[in-house]
Amino acid sequence: MKNMGKTIARRAALLVLAGTVAACGLPRVGPNKSEIYAGSVEQQGDAFIVSINDRVTRATAVVPALGFDDAFLNAGIIGSDTISPGDVLGISIWENVDAGILTTAGAPASLSEIQVDGDGYIFIPYAGRIRAAGNSPETIRRIVTEKLASQTPDPQVMVARAAGNGTTVTLTGATGQGVFPIERPTRTLSAMLAAAGGVSVAPEIAKVRVTRGNQTGEVWFEDLFNNPALDIALRGGDRILVEADTRAYTALGATGGQSRVKFESKTLSAIEALAQVGGLQSNVADPTGVFVFRNETAEIANSVLGRSDLIGPQRMVYVLNLTEPNGMFMARDFVIRDGDTLYVTEAPYVQWTKLLSTITGSLASAGSIAALGNSVK
Repeated sequence: MKNMGKTIARRAALLVLAGTVAACGLPRVGPNKSEIYAGSVEQQGDAFIVSINDRVTRATAVVPALGFDDAFLNAGIIGSDTISPGDVLGISIWENVDAGILTTAGAPASLSEIQVDGDGYIFIPYAGRIRAAGNSPETIRRIVTEKLASQTPDPQVMVARAAGNGTTVTLTGATGQGVFPIERPTRTLSAMLAAAGGVSVAPEIAKVRVTRGNQTGEVWFEDLFNNPALDIALRGGDRILVEADTRAYTALGATGGQSRVKFESKTLSAIEALAQVGGLQSNVADPTGVFVFRNETAEIANSVLGRSDLIGPQRMVYVLNLTEPNGMFMARDFVIRDGDTLYVTEAPYVQWTKLLSTITGSLASAGSIAALGNSVK
């Protein structure tokens, strides 16, 4: 009876110690599944917790739609010889006399680097002010010839266009960034990027932005490459920026790495997001507790929940169970979006193991103290 009383007392002491340790809080990576579910709307919380299925993956599969509007798409390719304000022209004039008004002894009068002014005009001696913008070099040649013909017999005129600042674009972020003239081979966006040496970031995450006056358009580089209809015609003064995708998600919990992770492709699935951070920690992760936290628009939230009364952004928690027969397929089809938090809970036994380890450690420490006291006595 005496030994039985000691056993009961020890068990009681063990339970008290376990309760004390649990109350103090064991170290862990974050909330467990029950704590997350406790924050659901059904439990008077403020988040909707939704298990991922085919309908949910379709309703939430939103990828940023990039593209050019009609103002860019309907702008036709300008002729490579069309003159614009700011262009530079070279004009040579021959006169059929020994002593002409501009030339002597049959030598041509070379008027090099004549820049078209902001109003689109140039000035030629004895021909006057001539409209150049919108015309081709051939048209300007005929106009100059007609104006000089009344003052010198049979003038011969040559006009050449050298691209000035009126027919250049500014390119930043590509391999060969700088100021480039719009010439016959580079009158479209893709051709200009190719002439500049391509893009300096990974094509999978490269975005191309074009600013024209107060208009701006943006397109994925891969879409531009694969769809010729998106290859817009350039205009003088266009500013082109090539930059990497800035979207990112946060990975926390029992994963191979906990950090803010940038997207590595235009679309990123949950299974790819887990792979980017090293997958699940096999010794601690709970594959039934993979959560995606997101602020969802009311439109998508209503679609996911089968409702129509929600207004404004909604807190949504999407749940993946990788142990289900189609769990991997759901993770493959569920699209991660910018700002998502991917969280993996610890397996229940992990906390139990930590608790036992703490208790046995505490008992061992108590035993050492008791042994030390007996040795002192």
